[in-house]
Amino acid sequence: MKFNLTTKIILALILGAIVGLALNIFAKDVFDILDPYLFTPLGKIFLNLISMLVVPIVFLSIVLGSAGLGDPKKLGRIGLKTIVYFLVTTCIAIVIGLTLANIIDPGMVEGIDRTQAEEFKSEKAPPVGETIMNIIPKNPMTAMTEGNMLQIIAFALFIGLGLTALGDKTKGILKLVEQGNDLMMYLVTLVMKFAPYGTFGLIASAIGSQGMSALKAMWLYFVVVLAALIIHAIITYGSTVLLLAKKNPLWFFKNFSPAMSVAFSTSSSNATLPLSMEVAQERLNVSKPVSSFVQPLGATINMDGTAIMQGVATIFIAQVYGIDLTLEQLVTVVLTAVLASIGTAGVPGVGLILLAMVLSSVGLPVEGIGLILGIDRLLDMARTAVNISGDAACALFVSESEKKRTIKEQRGDV
Repeated sequence: MKFNLTTKIILALILGAIVGLALNIFAKDVFDILDPYLFTPLGKIFLNLISMLVVPIVFLSIVLGSAGLGDPKKLGRIGLKTIVYFLVTTCIAIVIGLTLANIIDPGMVEGIDRTQAEEFKSEKAPPVGETIMNIIPKNPMTAMTEGNMLQIIAFALFIGLGLTALGDKTKGILKLVEQGNDLMMYLVTLVMKFAPYGTFGLIASAIGSQGMSALKAMWLYFVVVLAALIIHAIITYGSTVLLLAKKNPLWFFKNFSPAMSVAFSTSSSNATLPLSMEVAQERLNVSKPVSSFVQPLGATINMDGTAIMQGVATIFIAQVYGIDLTLEQLVTVVLTAVLASIGTAGVPGVGLILLAMVLSSVGLPVEGIGLILGIDRLLDMARTAVNISGDAACALFVSESEKKRTIKEQRGDV
């Protein structure tokens, strides 16, 4: 019997969970031997293969997307719609997370293991102002080697605009970029064949090391984040599809589910980018120029799922440490989390580093991140699926609005 990639990944998820849990309960010593030599290497190799392709995929996609839009005015119009949409939905996401966390009080649960909180040393997040000022790269090559996604996107936009302005003079370069993009798509297809093995290793390692006791202790936190993600996906993105794109939300989620399943297994917006663009273009009928511009941009600056996690985690950590947050502090959390999401790389686990910025903004101990460190890998999967759904919903909305504008222009109404 032959299975498609999605089925293989789901089977690997289930098998990894069973193996990890069984070893944790019945043979912890065996797990300690297997993990560094089998589970962790499988997951690490897969994530390294993904990371290898991130920079060229984002750069080439943005160049093609901005060049494909043709008219600089159109690029500016689409860019404004996209960025405003991303900022608004990120604000909505974190408000949903904060509201649920304050209603359910996940930090009041007993039995939380605080040893991780004592041992965790957070990497210092860069100041928000510094992130904004450094969007334009001094050296594009340095930005690429360091993986500075905002600077890479800025440079790619300039290249795309230049290719559009020069037209036939640079058609050879544009052809080369298209060929490079085709090559990256092929390599992603090749790398994704390893996805089931990487998924098995990642899940077996996460659950095998965490165990049932810690999962039970933080179950409420897990439920709050998951509930907020589901509510945001259904209400916010469903409303976008229904009210702005004038499409059926059930049709949207059904057709976009293949990309969501891969995002869930890889926990990487960037790794899923080629597939999510393909699904959006072929199943959702999003125009290729819009898809090539909106979705790579969203993979870098649209992190609604991460914003939800940051909001819930802030309340959770505050409750665990017995600290009451004022209304002003909650507003600060919203603003900081929104800005922090702009520049969150679409790779697994990076949201924890940005969470340090949010916690510092309201005076909470960043060591509290250690309390959620163990289960964040599991939640990262769900919020990545939400993140790419938001990118696709935005792309669908922008694409449909541009189609309507084109029809009006042809009629002479605009």
